[in-house]
Amino acid sequence: MKTGLSTQLGQQLHLTPQLLQSIRLLQLDGLQLEMEVRRALDLNPLLEVEEAQDAEQNGEIEVLPAQDAAATEVAAFDELPESNLWDVPGTSWQDGDDDRMQRVAAGESSDPHVRVLDRLALELDERALDVVAFWLENTNDAGYLEQAPETLALLASARFDLSTDAVLALRDRLLRGEFPGLTAADVRECLLVQLDCLHGRVPGRHVARRIVTDGLALLAAHEYDALARLLDLDSEQVMEGVRLVLSLDARPGASLAPAPTGYIVPDVVAWHADCAWRVALNPATTPRVRVNALQEHALEQAGPSEGAGKLRELLQEARWLTRGLSIRYDTLLRTARAIVERQAGFLTQGDEAMAPLTLKEIADAIGMHESTVSRITTGKYMQTPRGTFELKHFFAVRLEGANVSGPAVRAMVRRLIDSEPAGKPLADEAIAGLLARQGIHIARRTVAKYREQLDIAPARERRRATVSVLAKAG
Repeated sequence: MKTGLSTQLGQQLHLTPQLLQSIRLLQLDGLQLEMEVRRALDLNPLLEVEEAQDAEQNGEIEVLPAQDAAATEVAAFDELPESNLWDVPGTSWQDGDDDRMQRVAAGESSDPHVRVLDRLALELDERALDVVAFWLENTNDAGYLEQAPETLALLASARFDLSTDAVLALRDRLLRGEFPGLTAADVRECLLVQLDCLHGRVPGRHVARRIVTDGLALLAAHEYDALARLLDLDSEQVMEGVRLVLSLDARPGASLAPAPTGYIVPDVVAWHADCAWRVALNPATTPRVRVNALQEHALEQAGPSEGAGKLRELLQEARWLTRGLSIRYDTLLRTARAIVERQAGFLTQGDEAMAPLTLKEIADAIGMHESTVSRITTGKYMQTPRGTFELKHFFAVRLEGANVSGPAVRAMVRRLIDSEPAGKPLADEAIAGLLARQGIHIARRTVAKYREQLDIAPARERRRATVSVLAKAG
């Protein structure tokens, strides 16, 4: 055996503790960041909260440590647009009545069944409430019936001297009521009822119904490729249906527990002023901390000792945190500005003006890696005059062979169907032809995909529904 020395060139990536912390801070959402900062303040006596008035300088707040000599713009409260310009109905806690907090029920029973009966007391008579209570008594903790509905209907019919149809009608009132799926026979019925109860047009509802009806076992096993083959759909359509099914509540009985009303606090605010778009960080989601200057100076003057060594470690951690927060705020603001610059058409005109946009484009614009952009746009929200959106919402796939995004074409399909002549609905092929006249060449199957995503029935079903309505009117 012969031994020897050899030289080899190579590259290795070493992640320092500072870099790891910066990466972690990037991907935290607003609530997680607040909890992280509070924990750091509790554990590190060298950190202190930096008040906004202490750092505000001509509309800017310095968030980097003093030695970095850089600043990131954070919106001051008097700089933000008027609330009626950027509070969109349904996107904030201010939506609706001014006394919304007065709607919180006070003194409700801890028994979930009693709460359901209390809410139905104004709609049903005493006899009907007894039947409703019977159905609730025969459900398990998940909200499912413990016996077959037909069996329970016969028992209730004999006990309350009502027809089985009347008893089943009251069960249907529960099944499709405030907690959809309650008193369902099984998970399939529960999910199908919830899909039916979704209001308006729900993207992916048709696919979701097929998944629940025919592919529930494959869904439970996460066999998405097999599910696509079973339904004869592409993976994108299947995943949209899967996401919709997973958003449903498979345990409606657990929903009876009172829950606090939640709302989204945007991380970034964008508004139009002086013929230009302005973007700034929301001060409510931008916690600022700094190293206590007096203690920092004292440590620099102190000699070596066991106690001073521990404090110096805390000082280093404090500097890493302030630096990591600065990187987060700077990256978030630069990313948001780049997004607004490229999606100004969407913010001004709506979905049909949504431009194709990828993570790589934004990464190139701000000089960072795609993974960094992915982290900083996940779980972060932007408040705009059009609504509050997750930053991920602004990324759109370019339609093959055209300089337009998929979401824009989907909005065009919706507009064409909404404006189609009464009694003469447009077939998918006709919609493809109309889009071709606008320079957007897509296949009929692509139109069908977007139509299903918009939860719009095929032309023959729309025609049948129109004829039925006209017949009733006549």
